[in-house]
Amino acid sequence: MASVLIALGGNVGDVRGTFPKAIANICGMTQGALVARSSDYATPPWGEENQARFINACIEIETRLDPHALLFTLHKVEKKFGRDRAAETRWGPRTLDLDMLAYDDVKLDKPELTLPHPRLFERAFVLVPLAEIAPDRVIAGRRVADALAGLSTDGIERLPDVP
Repeated sequence: MASVLIALGGNVGDVRGTFPKAIANICGMTQGALVARSSDYATPPWGEENQARFINACIEIETRLDPHALLFTLHKVEKKFGRDRAAETRWGPRTLDLDMLAYDDVKLDKPELTLPHPRLFERAFVLVPLAEIAPDRVIAGRRVADALAGLSTDGIERLPDVP
């Protein structure tokens, strides 16, 4: 089984209500097991800043799917929850964004998939929830907690657990 780290994000609709359903779909469709789930965090938008704040979280799953099959599955889950990649603006509003951050220690550089995620270490909105569940995980030679220590976390707020 591969250990996979996945970031979840969104800023359209009931994002916090979508996350548990999306996670259940990810696990079911990948025949995977949820190992860990971070808290939800409200975060400032990144890239395109003139939009609503995002909700972000991270999960770790174990799956037997290869990275490309998992990416295909993540895109199917996004679509199920209203995401239309073809019609959206880059870094714009979305109902659900699923990014594969790391898949074991696999390194890939293909047009459709780069592992580890190429902008992982630039994004505090990903590293904050990731450090909650995997602070000591080493990705591309960097410990998650150390990578986070080098970034500003201004505007990132841990949200209370949903009852």
